[in-house]
Amino acid sequence: MQLSRPLDPVDRRIIALLREDAKRTFANIGSDVGLSSTAVKRRVDRLQRDGVIVGYGARIDATALGEGIEALIEVYCAERVAPADVGRSLEGLDQVVSAFTVSGEADAVIRARVESIGDLEKFVERLRRDPNVVRTKTLIVLSTLIDRPA
Repeated sequence: MQLSRPLDPVDRRIIALLREDAKRTFANIGSDVGLSSTAVKRRVDRLQRDGVIVGYGARIDATALGEGIEALIEVYCAERVAPADVGRSLEGLDQVVSAFTVSGEADAVIRARVESIGDLEKFVERLRRDPNVVRTKTLIVLSTLIDRPA
């Protein structure tokens, strides 16, 4: 990533405030950082243009959507499987909240949300049928201690 200029403490504070609440107005942010709303808007526009801010979204309570079970699934792949191949295998799977290639024994870790244990079992079976996947290891999340927005 090539920034048009290095991030300063004001930029970092603006980012922190937007992480807390992306619906804050520029005037509200400006009062916290000591800038006018116009100056905040210019900084936010630059942060977006530079790719620091890549989007905005709502944080949703998954249980309200009926997705009460969350799991972390370690994926072990066949030899010579590229990360892009794993990514293509996961495309279109609505249960996948996020997926990462990782160091260590597993090749990837998936964060998934489903409605029930039965749905989780079906999802894991579907993963295991993928030709890129040799085996999986599933951890069911009991509670979330910290879940910060990106």
